[in-house]
Amino acid sequence: MTVHVGTSGWQYDDWRPAFYPERLPKARWLAHYAESFATVEVNNAFYRLPEASTFTAWKEATPDDFVIGVKASRYLTHVKRLREPEEPVGRLMERCQHLGEKLGPILLQLPPTFRKDLGALRATLEAFPPKTMVAVEPRHDSWFVDETAELLAACGAAYCLSDAPGRRPPRWRTAGFGYLRMHAGTAAPSPCYGRQALRSWAEWLAGTYSASEDVFVYFNNDANACAPRDAARFAGVLERVGLPATRVPPVRSLHLAEAPR
Repeated sequence: MTVHVGTSGWQYDDWRPAFYPERLPKARWLAHYAESFATVEVNNAFYRLPEASTFTAWKEATPDDFVIGVKASRYLTHVKRLREPEEPVGRLMERCQHLGEKLGPILLQLPPTFRKDLGALRATLEAFPPKTMVAVEPRHDSWFVDETAELLAACGAAYCLSDAPGRRPPRWRTAGFGYLRMHAGTAAPSPCYGRQALRSWAEWLAGTYSASEDVFVYFNNDANACAPRDAARFAGVLERVGLPATRVPPVRSLHLAEAPR
């Protein structure tokens, strides 16, 4: 098993100077990020699907071993609510193909008000080209039933595990790869993660996935530069429980932002 460890996005102002050098132009931030991490989840594609040229630029700015996960456009998940998915899925994949072999999983994050609709989800998953890695992050409680897990497994889609205070969604394994989003920890300063929480997830992954499977873990707790530091810490915890992780920067080189937002 390889655990691909990174963050959800890289364009955060308060990561400078905690992660980005003070004078580094923003146009160089992705290249700098990719020197430290081997994967990223592109979440700005959720707000507005970038042009093909942007995907090409991301490919060219990153090293050969870099993997880019893409959060699907909210037009598909929040506006259309998975209805008539063929056109938005086709447009998304037409853009994503410009990443070439660097394309990782596609994330479908469903609105918290979107109740279970297994027919719409099945149609959406079937609209993706064969062998596309798709992860689904449902957030309304109505989705957390056995039928959802069975549908995801039948379509080869991963249930996106998510960690956030006050939420206790199920821990399903539905595909030959895993996907985990770390939204917010409870350590100080907020929203950082503590070592026990990181170890708990590392041990669960070690007991759930086999040596031949990949797991993608993205830290979405960007405030105060928690995400890059926690991602680096998590890689160290993974190694201690016997799981190989992709490259991360040395923890000692990372600092939290001076003042919480």
